[in-house]
Amino acid sequence: MALFLFSALFSIFITAAILLTVLIESLHFFHTVRLGDFLFGLHWSPQLAIRADQAGSSGAFGAIPLFAGTFLIMIVAMCVAVPLGLFSAIYMAEYAAVNTRATVKPLLEILAGIPTVVYGYFAIIAVTPMLRMLGNALGVDVSTESALAAGLVMGVMIIPFVSSLSDDIITAVPQSLRDASLGLGATRSETICNVVLPAALPGIMGAIMLAISRAMGETMIVVMAAGFAANLTANPLSAVTTVTAQIVALLVGDQAFDSPKTLAAFALGLTLFVITLILNVIALHIVKKYQEAYE
Repeated sequence: MALFLFSALFSIFITAAILLTVLIESLHFFHTVRLGDFLFGLHWSPQLAIRADQAGSSGAFGAIPLFAGTFLIMIVAMCVAVPLGLFSAIYMAEYAAVNTRATVKPLLEILAGIPTVVYGYFAIIAVTPMLRMLGNALGVDVSTESALAAGLVMGVMIIPFVSSLSDDIITAVPQSLRDASLGLGATRSETICNVVLPAALPGIMGAIMLAISRAMGETMIVVMAAGFAANLTANPLSAVTTVTAQIVALLVGDQAFDSPKTLAAFALGLTLFVITLILNVIALHIVKKYQEAYE
């Protein structure tokens, strides 16, 4: 019992320590840059002078373009991962034979084990040229680095997060619910849509939220396929950047650790943490609502 209690408290302590560290450094940043300018600014250009005699001693720290790019790539990724992952889970849990399920599920889960840098190479070598060639055929200008390329590859990467968890959740639905529905004359498809999926919805929502968190935290694919251009646009064919990519760029420069450019990375991390927390609260509310409806 003492070991279990220590493990639980240690996990809470580590989480609190990380949050406190990010919060303290973020407060140092907000002593230099106003919170309103950071949260609602439309221009991101954190280039500061390394020495006092250099030009460019002031930067712009408006984070709206970064979060817009993050959500744009995340939406593209989820448009790929959720349908493919959920349909794969339904097939494996409800339609596939035992041998087919035993073969298909491990193959899908291999996608989660591929290093993200490999996905980045795949985006550069295969996906981006294909999109540019398709855009030229349709007369549409596609940027060399685009949110669409990064989102498509990222969506493929997080398919296992949706498919594997959703498959386990759907399989865990009691067989008696299926038998009751089939006994009342419903078809297998009607049973899946009206009985199995509503019963498994809380778990499926959890799987989707895990995939969203994974997509928002991805860095390597974005750096290689979408670039560092902080453009405020809703066009997925344009180059954008994300919060995590900018955190990497800010922390590998030559600025002093206490400079606004470096401290901006902590402010971005804290804001991303808060946004993820809000999304989780919304998901819990949705889950609670549907749990009450189907209890």
